[in-house]
Amino acid sequence: MKKTLLLRRTLLAFSVAALSLGGLALDAQAQAGAKKELVIGGTAGSNIDQLKLGIVPILEKKGYKVKLVEFNDYVQPNLALAQGSLDANFFQHTVYLKKFSTDQKLDIVELVQGPIAPLGVYSTRRKSLAEAKDGDRVTLPNDPSNLARALVLLEQNKLIALKSGIDPIRASEKDIAENPHKLKFIPLEAAQLPRSLGDTEYAIVNGNFAISSGLKLTDAVALEKTPEHYLNVVAVKRADKDAPWAKDLSEAYRSKDYKAVVDAKFQGYAKPSFLQ
Repeated sequence: MKKTLLLRRTLLAFSVAALSLGGLALDAQAQAGAKKELVIGGTAGSNIDQLKLGIVPILEKKGYKVKLVEFNDYVQPNLALAQGSLDANFFQHTVYLKKFSTDQKLDIVELVQGPIAPLGVYSTRRKSLAEAKDGDRVTLPNDPSNLARALVLLEQNKLIALKSGIDPIRASEKDIAENPHKLKFIPLEAAQLPRSLGDTEYAIVNGNFAISSGLKLTDAVALEKTPEHYLNVVAVKRADKDAPWAKDLSEAYRSKDYKAVVDAKFQGYAKPSFLQ
């Protein structure tokens, strides 16, 4: 009889403990689902401005408190996201995201596309690419995906020719087949490119850093016709992709309110089809 009573008490204790743990798990899930404070990173210029003017007001109407973190390079935003300092970031195209996450072994993924300021060729010494002279110096982004993008832009404007059959999103200086003007290429950190304008004949500058330095898209002697794989994307950790807050963030980018801001404030930007 005593053994039976002891067994019943033991089972009851285990049941209470299980219910308590189950309750804690449900509370944790509920808290995760009800997350209302977000930290989003973006690079200086048009990317952080799009978040500030277009996305934050929409999220605030949905009850979110949003903190924006501004970066001046293309490395730290993804590391901060993977480490948990950010919930999301908005600064890169999908080609860069895939390569960076693979190289750094980061489990971060694309959530939704957004607009991007086109890559442009700028110059204070030449009025057009047609004025290029032998030995002209050209600064361009040093990260592989944007360097390839810059080379394709030069090819489109007939300043160089790339080897036939190469993958254009992986093109490098080794893939240049023809360089009739013997242009000298100087790869630099993307954020430093606007500062190189006074020292070189041409600078190929990412749109967000061009704008943050005071340049206008209309100042460029040439702008790229941006293909879809170079549109900006919002990145999140894979584990967060289906979270309620991530869905709200995605919906904000697809909203009529955001489209109105893009049309009014970011004219000339390349956009995904749902914003056109």
